[in-house]
Formats: sequence, structure tokens, C-alpha cells
Amino acid sequence: MNYITEYWKEIEGGKCVVSRRVRKVYEQLARRIEQPEAGGRYIFDEKKALRPIEFIERFCKHSKGEWAGKPVTLELFQKAFISALFGFVDKETGLRQYREAMFYVARKNGKSTMLAGIALYMLVADLEAGAEIYSAATKRDQARLIFEEAYNMVKQSAQLRELLKKRKGDLYFAATFSRFEALSKDSGSMDGLNAHCVIIDELHGVKDRNLYEVLKQSQSARRQPLLIMITTAGTVRECIFDEMYATACNIVDGVFKDDTFLPILYELDSREEWTQPEAWQKANPALGTIKKLDDLKTKIARAQNNPSELRGLLVKEFNVKDTLSTAWLTLDDIENPETFDIARFKNKFAIGGADLSKTLDLTCATLLMVDKETEKRYVTQMYWIPEETLERRVLEEKIPYDKWRDRGLLRTCAGNTIDYRDVTAWFIEMTQEYKIIPAWVYYDAWSARYWVEEMKANGFSMIPCRQGAQTLSLPMQQLGADLQAKRVVYNNNPILKWCLTNTGVQTDRNGNITPVKNQAAKQRIDGMASLLDAYVGLTEKYNEFIGAL
Repeated sequence: MNYITEYWKEIEGGKCVVSRRVRKVYEQLARRIEQPEAGGRYIFDEKKALRPIEFIERFCKHSKGEWAGKPVTLELFQKAFISALFGFVDKETGLRQYREAMFYVARKNGKSTMLAGIALYMLVADLEAGAEIYSAATKRDQARLIFEEAYNMVKQSAQLRELLKKRKGDLYFAATFSRFEALSKDSGSMDGLNAHCVIIDELHGVKDRNLYEVLKQSQSARRQPLLIMITTAGTVRECIFDEMYATACNIVDGVFKDDTFLPILYELDSREEWTQPEAWQKANPALGTIKKLDDLKTKIARAQNNPSELRGLLVKEFNVKDTLSTAWLTLDDIENPETFDIARFKNKFAIGGADLSKTLDLTCATLLMVDKETEKRYVTQMYWIPEETLERRVLEEKIPYDKWRDRGLLRTCAGNTIDYRDVTAWFIEMTQEYKIIPAWVYYDAWSARYWVEEMKANGFSMIPCRQGAQTLSLPMQQLGADLQAKRVVYNNNPILKWCLTNTGVQTDRNGNITPVKNQAAKQRIDGMASLLDAYVGLTEKYNEFIGAL
């Protein structure tokens, strides 16, 4: 039985209603099974996919509610997830492809039961000597929920009771010297852990990266470690949840690639769907089976009559993120696969834009060209980060800066800070090699004075751009409209696409808008800021610029 293809057939046939991102993931997984990629690294092993499912359904029993004492029968969406997690393997080594997963689902959809079963399988049946299994959360009480559920399963199973021993702080499997323990941020030092499997429960409550980083690094010596993050949406912003959610979205959306990360995101595709019963299953795959439909209807009716309850409903029942800012554009608005050859703009004028940083943010330079006949805008960019921080940032931020560098989309500056002379050199390179002449270069008025003077000394006309609503609002509105109309051709640059998806909009009392980070603090919008500076120039100098083309 292949549960991935079975689940995909139900999604495709409309029997299972899922979010846009869940649909995309399972379509790709089903295609990989039906039409394996020639020369690809990974294959699907159905036996390995079924093994944990068979373990859970054979040995695990429910401990609460109406199903207490009854064997666990996994839902199809759970079987599909487990099959993907365990079934795709390296065809040479047989080791699992996926080492990390984000399972994003609304409350009361059976997550604790599924994860407790997975934890017991990893403890007993994954054939890992000295396996260390951890359930983790910000608080110990939360971390113990999955541990206690697993222990309750053990108490109800004669076979598991014989194999496992409950000690003071863990479950112990003597045959392989393996153990399962609940951890939390306040459980003291975690140095010395050698985790085989980590389950982080309610990721949205974790306020910094430290818990995640320590546990992730503790898996470095294992052959095929597994880290599962499971969570509903949350109200804490600019935390590890936002970063991992953004990573998951970017992988699904094709902004960048990570073959070892499995993102399963059950959520509404738009906030307005909370009033549409046919869409509720998008965030609640167990609606009508594990999760009671009548209970959800009651909560929705209450929120409709009491707006103060709406926020909690959207966050916990529908996985609508509660953000401090409003998203600027949708992915569909941003997507534009059209490409162009920069040589077509040889001996043409452009408008430059620059957004400088020192260490943490990206530095970005932009050239904006316009086709006089079609009015389309054409964008080419270059990005910079310090060479000494590249490797660490790839590991910590999970952003493929190294791959972007290898593709020629990003450059590194020697040392641990940005050398603005490299930015000047790029503008000179574009002028000399491609004969594209920046009529003006618009830059953040706070930029380094020596860089501005250096650019002027090399013949560039520099214009400061104040980063306030009065300056940015109209150009940002025009840029948004042009992106939606597919009039901005940016060679499908993944870095700019990423920056655009991270951009939110802040509106003042007069209706003016300015860009803000819509995701976590470590998600960048510098490419959008550099392009917006160029758009300020296009707005201010439009007639003069078009007349010179």
C-alpha cells in the first residue's frame, strides 16, 4: 500500500481539501514515486515507508477520550506524512533523505498521538544503537505531553512493557542502550547530547533559536537523524517559529532548495476562508474524524458574534499567523518566470539603486532598465555578504547563500564586513563590460559617505533617497502594481523573490505605505529595498529617463 499516492489521488479528486502548499508537496512526492528521476540520488522504498506505520498500529493504543484503550489507526494524512519521512532514501546508502520536517497543523488534529508513536518507533525499531530520543519545548510540562502519551502507550502494550523500562527521567530500551526523555529550555545544560530523534512541540512558543540550535547540533554524529517540528500558528513574532515557517514556505514555493527538509503546512490559503466551511479542512486534515466538526462550528459562531475571540480562532484553529504587519504581495503576484539577456540593453541608460549593510543584512545593488515600447521594467542585481560569515549563516539561517554565490547571484567580501568598494566595482563593471549607463544611482540617505564620494569620483550621479513614507509610498505602490501585472522582469532571481516574499507593508494614518519585514528578523528584504530605491528614481525622473531612451 502506497499511502502517498493514495493521499494524492484523494487530494487530486477533491475528496481531501488541502492548502496550496500541501497540495504542491504531495503532487511532487507522488510524481517522484511514479516517475523516478533518472540519475536522481533518492528513491522511494515502500518497505521502509510502511515499517513505522505498521509498528504504531500494531503496538500503540490511545490513552484518552472515547478511543482510550483502542489500537491507534492512523489517518491517511498521517500515513502519507510518515511514508514520506521514512520512505525516501539514498539509493546508494539506504539512509533517509529527510532529516528535518515541519508539520504545521491546527490544534486537535491528532498530533500528540502520531508523534508519540513515531518516538517509540525511533526508540525501539529504527535499529540505532544507543539512540537518544527527545521531546522538547520551551516548558517542561509541554515537553512531557508527548513523553507521557508514549509512556501511556507502553503501559497498555504487553510487548512494549516487556521491552521498555520506565526510569526516573526516561524510558529505557536495554537491548540497544537507547532512551527517550523530555527536555525543555529550563532543563539545564544540554551539552553532551547525542540525539537520534528530536521532536520539538509547539515551536511557536520557543522565543529564540538556542533550543533548536543545540538540539540540531547534537545530531551531527548520527547516520540518519530526524528532527520534527510540530506546531500551530502563534502570536510571538520574530522568533524561531517565523524563521522555520519562512524556510518551509520558501522550500515549497521553490525560492530555494533543501532536499533534506520536508515541509507539510496545513493552513488556510487566505484569511477570508475561515467563514467558508469547504475550506476548513485545509488547516484541519482530521476534521470530522479526530477533530469534531460541531465543536469547530460552535467556536466559529462565537467568534462571529464576539470579534475579541476571532484572533485566537484564526491562530489556533486555522493556522492564520498573527503578524505585526500586513503582507504586501502574494507569491502569485511576485512570480514571473520570464527572463532576458542583459546584452539587449547594451549602450542603454538605467537607473541604479543601492541598499548598503555592514554585517548582518545583505548589501544589494540594482540596475533598472525600461523597454520604451512595451513599458516593461527589467532588473539585474548583485548581492554581497562577508566571506567570513558565509558558512555560519548558511548553517544558522538555513539560507543557501553559498549556492547563490556559486550561481553568480551573490558575491562575498573579504573579512567579516562589507567592503563598499566591491559595490562600486560592480557598477563600474556593468558600465564597462555591458555598456549600461546608470543615469542616476539612488541610495539610502544613511549610506556611508565615503562610498558615495567614491561613486561620484567614478562619474556616477548619486541621489540620496529618504526612507520615509513621503518618499517611498507612491513608488512602492507602483512597484507592487507592476509586479502584479508581470511588468517587472527580474530573471527569476531567487534572492530578489525571497526578499519580496519577506516584505510586509506598514500603513500610516494618511494611507501612505512603507516596507517592513513581514517574517522573522533574520529574513531579508534588502533586494526589495534596493529595487525600491531605483523605483523612486523612476518615479521622480520618469519623463526625463524615458525621453533619453
